[in-house]
Amino acid sequence: MLKRHTLIAAAALCVLSTAPAFAQTMAPASGTASTPANPMVGGAPMYANKNIVENAAASKDHTTLVAAVKAAGLVETLQGPGPFTVFAPTDAAFAKLPAGTVDMLVKPENKAKLTKILTCHVVAANAMSPAIAKMIADDKGTHPVKTVGGCVLQAKMMGDKITLTDENGNVATVTIADVKQSNGVIHVIDTVLLPKG
Repeated sequence: MLKRHTLIAAAALCVLSTAPAFAQTMAPASGTASTPANPMVGGAPMYANKNIVENAAASKDHTTLVAAVKAAGLVETLQGPGPFTVFAPTDAAFAKLPAGTVDMLVKPENKAKLTKILTCHVVAANAMSPAIAKMIADDKGTHPVKTVGGCVLQAKMMGDKITLTDENGNVATVTIADVKQSNGVIHVIDTVLLPKG
């Protein structure tokens, strides 16, 4: 449930503060390799004709994110037209947070904080991994990624994997890239990204 909420929150913020220039640079590069049709995430096929919320809800690895997105009231936003790029933390990523953090964040009085965290995982663009990798290379190894929540992540390459470093120095690795959605793309990550402070 928390995962679903996280995705929705992120999408909502993307809609509220789009970044046209970034969206243009994050468009898929022409001639890049395509991802398999209906890739598996959390034991479920991800369908390109379903939206971010519908697909995330099917993943057994994203129950916390979905619940968080619901708690933040971002479901409707993330079901919108987008496009959104969601860096989607797994349940295992949320489990790495200090004990009790998730339970505290989903309380109604912490909705603003939860929304901020979730939207720091969303970009108002359709950012496929080949385009991200090209920007990293063009920027000589590190590319700043501005999120809907106002956080700036630093994208880098670690071998053939994309990593994202948040404003606190936490590093998330993209474990499954380019999961196409009807309203954008999901990149599965192994660590929750947090805003500064």
